[in-house]
Amino acid sequence: MTTQNKGERDAGMMRGKLKDIRGIIFDYGGTLDTGGDHWSHLIEEAYAKAGVAVDHAAFREAYVYAERELARECHILPEHDFHDLLDIKIKIELEWLVRNGLFAPQDVGGKAKEIAAGCYDRARANVANAEPVLSRLSEKYPLVLVSNFYGNISRVLEDFGIGRYFKAVIESAVVGIRKPDPRIFLKGVEALCLRPDEVLVIGDSYRKDILPAREAGCRALWLKGRGWTADEDAVTDPAVIGSLEDVLGLLKE
Repeated sequence: MTTQNKGERDAGMMRGKLKDIRGIIFDYGGTLDTGGDHWSHLIEEAYAKAGVAVDHAAFREAYVYAERELARECHILPEHDFHDLLDIKIKIELEWLVRNGLFAPQDVGGKAKEIAAGCYDRARANVANAEPVLSRLSEKYPLVLVSNFYGNISRVLEDFGIGRYFKAVIESAVVGIRKPDPRIFLKGVEALCLRPDEVLVIGDSYRKDILPAREAGCRALWLKGRGWTADEDAVTDPAVIGSLEDVLGLLKE
């Protein structure tokens, strides 16, 4: 069997498994704004473009520290758009590097703005690429967003012009449940007024999206890009897609 024939067979099998879908849950970060890549890759690339020389291990420590700090303290307010969020997050990362003797303190403000602007432009471009898919799908299916986010996802969706496609938004900071807890997906199912087996979940994280969605009884498609760990990159799954446009083909009757 040729590679093309195998791909056609696999796609046909997947279409058969998705034929009874009546509603769709989307993840946000890493799915709609990066095309499947973990955000750490985009930020590290923006560091390099801005001339911030830091080794990979130190960058990852700074990244994790900032994520934990944002979860611990309310740095992000509901009125902050994604550019605001990035500027705050990058400053926290750079300040960690300063405290560890890896970055000059006088450069934090300027470099944070430069890195945040680059990341924001990439996010806006990726969301613009995702928008036609959301538009097409929303004509046939009710859509709900389920995201681990900081309390400002509605402002982010407004800024990027895609909030109108979602019947409801389930945000971890608001509902008090974070992925990979499957209960957050069940809240999305409830918002759709459907059974879990009638709902398709689309996300970029195998551990935080695909496995808990299936545990909740939903079906799932994994938009697989560059993950956080090599272990996740090595995972294989029959429900992998390479782009959001693939969803349109798989749901086509």
